[in-house]
Amino acid sequence: MRKLATFTNVTLDGYFAGPKGELEWAHRAAPDPEWNEFVAGNAQGGGTLLLGRVTYDMMVSYWPTPLAKKNDPAVAEGMNKLPKIVFSRTLDKSSWENTTMVKGDVAAEVRKLKQASGDDIAILGSGSIISQLAQAGLIDEYQLVVHPIILGQGKSLFAGVEDAKSLKLTQTRAFANGNVLHCYEPAG
Repeated sequence: MRKLATFTNVTLDGYFAGPKGELEWAHRAAPDPEWNEFVAGNAQGGGTLLLGRVTYDMMVSYWPTPLAKKNDPAVAEGMNKLPKIVFSRTLDKSSWENTTMVKGDVAAEVRKLKQASGDDIAILGSGSIISQLAQAGLIDEYQLVVHPIILGQGKSLFAGVEDAKSLKLTQTRAFANGNVLHCYEPAG
């Protein structure tokens, strides 16, 4: 069975985006070569990326561009070559290479994906999808990067989750820029 992991940037007060979807805060960290190497290494990993439409719109506007290839060549290469599945009720096709659009029920489709053969699956951003899949018990690992910033308001990563989900910490890693990676798996 394929493993499903999330990789999400969150603020110290637990938001994955500002009230209007703002994400600039996630890129305010001081320069940190170790952080840059970590991000590039993640992008070069294998697997399939799972995105919601809002995250897809943001990523497709940058990663396939010449600017991304100039500024972030290793990350751009990984983002462009990895297979991507985008859940959207409004989009029918994508111009981004290796992208498949899916309109069906998110949890049902992810159950099928996890049962199919292939590499593991990673959700990048896509808070509403994470919330739906957390509620359905389909996420095998939560990788949360906590940024040292407080927004005071924003979009909660787990809005709509009705049942408490106990997790166990499996890893932490602190970076010089103040970001801290926390990895959790479902407990029990």
